[in-house]
Amino acid sequence: MQPRVIPRQEHGISRKQLSPNALRILYRLRDNGFIAYLVGGCVRDLLLGRTPKDFDIATNATPGQIKRLFRNCRLVGRRFRLAHLHFQDEIIEVATFRAAAPSEDPDDDGANPDDPARPNRPPRHLKDDDGMVLRDNVFGTPEEDALRRDFTINALAYNIADFTIIDYASGLPDLQQKLIRPIGDPLARFTEDPVRMLRAIRFAASLEFAIEPTTWKVLRSLSTTITRAAPARLYDEMLKLFLLGSSRKTCELLDESGLLQALCPQYCCWLATEETDVRKAQMLAILEGLDRMVHGGKSPSPPFFLSAFFGQYLEENSLSTHLEGLPRQQALDAACAGLLEDLARTIRIPVRIGSQVRAIHSIQHTLHKVPPRKPHTLASRSEFSDGIAYLRLNADATGKNQNARSWWDDFLAGKELLLIEHEETGQNPAPKRKRKRRRNRKRRPADAID
Repeated sequence: MQPRVIPRQEHGISRKQLSPNALRILYRLRDNGFIAYLVGGCVRDLLLGRTPKDFDIATNATPGQIKRLFRNCRLVGRRFRLAHLHFQDEIIEVATFRAAAPSEDPDDDGANPDDPARPNRPPRHLKDDDGMVLRDNVFGTPEEDALRRDFTINALAYNIADFTIIDYASGLPDLQQKLIRPIGDPLARFTEDPVRMLRAIRFAASLEFAIEPTTWKVLRSLSTTITRAAPARLYDEMLKLFLLGSSRKTCELLDESGLLQALCPQYCCWLATEETDVRKAQMLAILEGLDRMVHGGKSPSPPFFLSAFFGQYLEENSLSTHLEGLPRQQALDAACAGLLEDLARTIRIPVRIGSQVRAIHSIQHTLHKVPPRKPHTLASRSEFSDGIAYLRLNADATGKNQNARSWWDDFLAGKELLLIEHEETGQNPAPKRKRKRRRNRKRRPADAID
């Protein structure tokens, strides 16, 4: 199929909307005889009138050639070598055009040495017995690179040479109809990389698009295969899913598709009890609060998100264990350890993040007792900021601990006013009085002679 080329006068992307650093890279690659396109999500977002989060570039220059052209280049990646170009305020990713999976014919190595558009490099492409791609290191042409991407709306390219947009996979009609559709057969695409199912959910939720009906049907039938993806990668994808400001819609789609059950089986079993309506309502209310934070310009930390999402589950489990006779802190430690153990099979949460989740929940019992004995000391603890944010979020979602929330809001407002006063008057807050260290008095021996 011939790609559709949209001339400059028929689309709304202007160079003024592009990152100046991305433009410099595109121009230098072009001036040195290479093909260079803006690709993927940035083109999609510009056409939707959104501000792109990143500007990604694809080129026929190999990683080594890119490194020779740019002194600020660092090559990264094992599965496929990428060039990261470091600037003062951003990092721009530059990738060599990649090919799709080569032919199953063992005599066909997938490379065409006579094709001048394809760098003469030995292909390295490996799949497992079920068709999931394990290693993907085959250089290709611009069209091959576009057609190996996940969804049609991400297969658009902006050509700096003539300012046209190249549509390789009928992505523009899907963009206009607000549809998420894989390039090619959904069954094959989701089998090659199960994480594409999570990406479909993310784009549908964040862009307010619909997943194309056939694609949705295939996605639901393959939802259990998500566990074949690497747990560390699924942790990263989970953060992307829930920290973009559309976590409520994301959670609803994950639940409807069966992906939430596959990723968090024990948590879903807890949700599906006789109190399921109440628990789900509270969970969705917490996610709405999380979305309000993101839209308000705040960036929730990973420990805070995990504390919020699994908060009701942890609180109920730790309270149940505490009522059986285990001390409160030990009960909470056991609940956190149990959650991390359950999730480890699918989502590998780093140990450091797990410890911070435990700390956020540990401080809640102290925050609930108001007025506390030493509020300033409590406010200086590293977990206090996330702890107080969790208290507010939970109070808004469930109506619990409103007195504690009000007390701390008043305390923090007063503390902030005091700091502003000192700044305006040029006075520093009174320094803490240092306690004099008591000198150790040596005991004189009983038989000492004066």
